[in-house]
Amino acid sequence: QVELVESGGGSVQAGGSLRLSCTASKLTLTTLATGWFRQAPGKEREGLSCITYSGGAAAYADSVKGRFTVSRDNAKNTVYLQLNSLKPEDTGMYFCARGQSPHCSDSWSQQSMYRDWGQGTQVTVSS
Repeated sequence: QVELVESGGGSVQAGGSLRLSCTASKLTLTTLATGWFRQAPGKEREGLSCITYSGGAAAYADSVKGRFTVSRDNAKNTVYLQLNSLKPEDTGMYFCARGQSPHCSDSWSQQSMYRDWGQGTQVTVSS
C-alpha cells in the first residue's frame, strides 16, 4: 500500500503563505501525475491543482489560480504546493493524491482520477 504523507499545514493570518509537501514512503511519485485537493468543513473535496510526472505542466482551479503554485522535486520524491495570499476561505484539510497516468487530463480535478491518497494536513486562515 502506497502511503502519501502531507506536511506543512498550520495556522496563518489572511495574506500569509504556507508551503505544503507531499511525499510517498514506499513507492515513487515520479512516474505519475500528482494532485492536490482541499476539503473545507461541511463541503465536498475540491481539486486545486495537478502536476504532470515531469513537472512540465500543471493545472489549477480558478479559485487558486495566481495564488497557489504546484511544483515537484523528483530527486526527493516530493511534490509541493505553495500557498500565497491566503484567504479565510482557503481554510480546510489539504490532501495530495497520486494519479493514474503521467499527465493531468481534462478531468484532473475529479477524485476518481487518483488512486492513492494521504491523510491530509490542516490549513487554517484567520481574518
